[in-house]
Amino acid sequence: AKAQHTTVAEKEVIELMTGKTKATGTGQSIIENGSKANPAAQLCSSNLRRAISTVAIGFQDRMDEQMDQDSILILPCLQEISRNPDALSITPPRGEVVPSWTDKDISGFDYKRIFNQVDTKLHSGNKPVNSNGLKRMNEFTSIAFDQIEKDTIIAGGHSLWFRSFFQTFLPRDFEHVSKKKKLINGGVASFTLCKVTSNAGDKHFMIDPKTVNVVHGGFW
Repeated sequence: AKAQHTTVAEKEVIELMTGKTKATGTGQSIIENGSKANPAAQLCSSNLRRAISTVAIGFQDRMDEQMDQDSILILPCLQEISRNPDALSITPPRGEVVPSWTDKDISGFDYKRIFNQVDTKLHSGNKPVNSNGLKRMNEFTSIAFDQIEKDTIIAGGHSLWFRSFFQTFLPRDFEHVSKKKKLINGGVASFTLCKVTSNAGDKHFMIDPKTVNVVHGGFW
């Protein structure tokens, strides 16, 4: 079924996510001169298998296009903020991501081909014992600006991580539901992340509060 869009902003975000337009606002197709060009946005995922599966299944239609240089980039900095056993990654550093038995049972999901499009070059393994959520969120902001060339990033991860990210990088005096509640399962929110470098060379990051938009689902 075709997605129904309630706002222009929601339609534009969905088109960016599926790779149909570039982040220029012009609506220009990524298919140029009859050849498959680089997709407009970089897909990223936490190194936890349930997050990888969610991104792979959610973007199966996009991955089916087999666009040049398209991949799901695994980022351990997106790993959930929790000490629970289900927040630990079993995928070895830069190793092959193995689908779960539930992935194999999904009708019409070509998990073998799609999981071959998973890129683990930045996957350093399970979060170290001296890591914490703040360190990993700061690492993500640095990777977003310094190691990912595309202007648009689609990050698949976990509700507690995202709530903490909104609490940390939205202005302190800005009230928003994302600071108090979690994204629902399968929920999608978009925003613009800003970077400022001081005269002393210090880097500071902030979410532009005017750009926070609920694309699908919501917070609960």
